[in-house]
Amino acid sequence: MPDKQGFPYAEVQFTKSGDVHDPNEVSALLEMVAAPATTDLLVLTHGWNNTMDEARGLYDKLLGLLRRALSEGQVPGIGSRSFAALGLLWPSKKFADKELIASGAAGVRSAVGDDLLLDQLQELKELIDEPEADAALERAAQLVPLLEDRRTARAEFADLLRSALSQSEADDEDASTNLFALPGDQVMDRLSRPIRPAADGRPPRRGQAAGTGGPSGQAAGLRRFFAGGPKGAALKLLNYTTYYKMKERAGTVGRGGAYEVLSQVRARRADMGLHLVGHSFGARLVTVATAGLEGRPPLRPDSLTLLQAAFSHYSFAQDWEGARDGAFRAVMSNHLVSGPVLITYTHNDIAVGLAYPLASLLLNQVASGLGDKNDRFGGLGRNGAQRTPEAGDGSLLEVGGTYQFAPDTIYNLNADEVIGDHGDIAKGEVVYALLTAIAGTRQARTDDG
Repeated sequence: MPDKQGFPYAEVQFTKSGDVHDPNEVSALLEMVAAPATTDLLVLTHGWNNTMDEARGLYDKLLGLLRRALSEGQVPGIGSRSFAALGLLWPSKKFADKELIASGAAGVRSAVGDDLLLDQLQELKELIDEPEADAALERAAQLVPLLEDRRTARAEFADLLRSALSQSEADDEDASTNLFALPGDQVMDRLSRPIRPAADGRPPRRGQAAGTGGPSGQAAGLRRFFAGGPKGAALKLLNYTTYYKMKERAGTVGRGGAYEVLSQVRARRADMGLHLVGHSFGARLVTVATAGLEGRPPLRPDSLTLLQAAFSHYSFAQDWEGARDGAFRAVMSNHLVSGPVLITYTHNDIAVGLAYPLASLLLNQVASGLGDKNDRFGGLGRNGAQRTPEAGDGSLLEVGGTYQFAPDTIYNLNADEVIGDHGDIAKGEVVYALLTAIAGTRQARTDDG
């Protein structure tokens, strides 16, 4: 049986349509969890990664930290548990990667060039990889030199990008309904306004110097991303299209193959603890799987941990706008997680905030910076769960700190002092919080029956 950091380990890969890539991987997983000595299964799900190797590297780091925590006895009451791990692998892509590096972006007055737009179109084409979308994006590339001077070209450019998307994941939490409802020229007009995000004045996390990848340095590196004018609008739309496609794909995989595979695990080992851990859009994937399918039994994981989640901070909300509930309100109202829900968030996570100023522009509002918890548009990885009665605010503690985790509760864990950016999640403090949450769940689901 394969292992990673000394834990029994299995992988299941999914296609972009949400199907299992290789049924033999599922068979190996079910054989692994059938071992009666295994008390708990950790399900790890990556987010923005270009390659499977990056995802595997992340899983190796997290499991290495888990092995260290167990060896050192960091969490009382966890020593009798026997863990196995499942790594989910799905086709995803980094979001605006070039713009997230302070040294890799132009100054605030720098124009968005044709080459940058063409590169982004090619990357989007490779991401979607569908014949009809390929044709639309090739036509969009032909329009790039005309965007500055022709309104008709700008309108067609927007229409072509939207034609490469389905509307299955459109909602008001990120203004994606407006993306599809507005005429193409209006989409481009609204996105053509510049956004000038300012540093929030808070100190960088411990051990990190300001301007070297910290919040202020990342903000400086995002200036081209938020540039104004027709080509600035095109770059914003390309990145928002990428964001939406990843949102769509995470939903497709979550309610498709991921739900099916985890349901088989549940059927094989109903007594085993099931703990879902998702990063970025992988957090959305595991949340979609937890929400389940109408008419099908819920997974009811024993814990749910969302690390720098790349979806709306109103996703679990009750009445966030009048009588409107968040997209995943049922996870809490229907008690679909038997233990605690952990959410790490930090103002250092510039990436999660990117979609939300764009959402403000699509609603014809002035976006003065990256959305905070008081804004209509904001991300879980930036602000934690908002307007959610089951949510409480706390901090991601140092190893050895005292948590009081309880079922049916969301814990917003401020990670400003620990997590330096969107991908900086392989930390001992993260694994310590995860293990502490697991320690409070049932070791065997039949113990109380």
